[in-house]
Amino acid sequence: MLAKFAALLRTLALMLLLIAVAGPAFAGPFEDAVAKFTTDDFSDTEEAVAAIAASGNPLAYPIISALQDERLMFDADTKKVYIKQTDGKAMDAATGAPVDAIPDSASEVRLNNKLRRHVQAALGGLTLLSPKLETRISAARSVFKSHEEQALPAVESALAKETDGTAKAALQQARAAILLFKADVSEKEKLDAIAIIRSRGDQEALAMLNDIGADQPPSVAKAAASAISSIQSSLAMWSGVQNAWYGLSLGSVLLLAAIGLAITFGVMGVINMAHGEMVMLGAYTTFVVQELIRTRYPALFDYSLLIAVPLAFLVSGAIGVVIERSIIRFLYGRPLETLLATWGLSLVLQQAVRTAFGPTNREVGNPSWMSGAFELGQITITYNRLWILCFTLAVFAILLAMLRFTSLGLQMRAVTQNRRMAASMGIATSRVDALTFGLGSGIAGIAGVALSQIDNVSPNLGQGYIIDSFMVVVFGGVGNLWGTLVGAFTLGIANKFLEPVAGAVLGKIAILVLIILFIQKRPRGLFALKGRAVEA
Repeated sequence: MLAKFAALLRTLALMLLLIAVAGPAFAGPFEDAVAKFTTDDFSDTEEAVAAIAASGNPLAYPIISALQDERLMFDADTKKVYIKQTDGKAMDAATGAPVDAIPDSASEVRLNNKLRRHVQAALGGLTLLSPKLETRISAARSVFKSHEEQALPAVESALAKETDGTAKAALQQARAAILLFKADVSEKEKLDAIAIIRSRGDQEALAMLNDIGADQPPSVAKAAASAISSIQSSLAMWSGVQNAWYGLSLGSVLLLAAIGLAITFGVMGVINMAHGEMVMLGAYTTFVVQELIRTRYPALFDYSLLIAVPLAFLVSGAIGVVIERSIIRFLYGRPLETLLATWGLSLVLQQAVRTAFGPTNREVGNPSWMSGAFELGQITITYNRLWILCFTLAVFAILLAMLRFTSLGLQMRAVTQNRRMAASMGIATSRVDALTFGLGSGIAGIAGVALSQIDNVSPNLGQGYIIDSFMVVVFGGVGNLWGTLVGAFTLGIANKFLEPVAGAVLGKIAILVLIILFIQKRPRGLFALKGRAVEA
């Protein structure tokens, strides 16, 4: 019995020895492909990528992904290839077995631009059948950009199985891009490919059609030229739409910054150079609210702006009332002194904020519902800008309702139209002035909440908007909210259409010149207020 057991052990040992000696000879195609990385030759690396991508081995994606991320290492002495994992560990690329450490003699597998395209296409092909829809769409778009022939079988296989409309369109575009540059393709297939790429209609499609060689058949060249012309026209139209959207976005910011100024300027006739600092105080209120939420109640971060809006209104409004009661009320009827006093006050407020919070920018985060963007046609719309536009229009509507349906609004309109008559009717004009200045400052504060989402929160935040706010108020008509609305959006859109032509600085100068010429013709702006006092 013992002799038989000993004989069995000798047989097993002999088999293990033969496997160890002849192991390399029995290595499979996958291991052979991985071993090609150790030659440090670009052509061998290209062949290895193609073979590994076609192998169907579960290690294919980790290997090619590591190659793209410059985490694939090889040891020329031992002919071993290693993957540096993102968690700091390492594994054998051929077997997937973990290793204690990558040898010091190991080197990084090199890539050139041609290989990077191959790697990108291979990764796209490997993820075309992912169970995640976003991954499949992203992979198809990656293949479209690289249009490598080796990805065609994977694209066609994925296209046959795809059921989602968006992913299917992306796969069709990827297949069309490959066929367009493939040599052995019929003229009809190239024409169909051009039609599909033309329907995509973006800059990538235009660049791809421009890259078609001059050796194409006449019908293909003609179809490509027609598609290029069509895409260029479409992109020019979408560029105008994008500029209009940017103009509306800028106009909403200007309206928020100017609407409070329109009230104080219209009712009180005060040129408040510290209005921008009320905007700044609202932004810093948002920063303080978010800091408290981050440190004590992190689960409430998505509600931070909803909490900051009323607080910013109260903080800025209260400071505005204090300013009016302590400084402004002694300077009515003296515009130059008022301008100088509020300008000096703006410097004091800026320095106070620098002392309290420091001179550097402060971080104010975007809640999840204001983060990201979506595409509409060929333009991109960010959620933060869209929400700011909606918020601005909501503030405008609430302010109109307040002026129309409340006793304070009635008194403010009366004082705006004829201060002496309003006083003779028993309206306490000094109280109206204080509340008006507080209201205008409070609205500037909530403008700061919105601006904190798209601009740097710093002591100089308000300075960038004060001049534009005055231009909006004067252009639209002093004290007229509808004029402020039209003026803000008009100047915002005009600015964004002039910038690509004249540049940012010259565009602003041109708008300033146009406003000066307009005011020469219509001194009261687009919509002048009616009333005995304002018409006098």
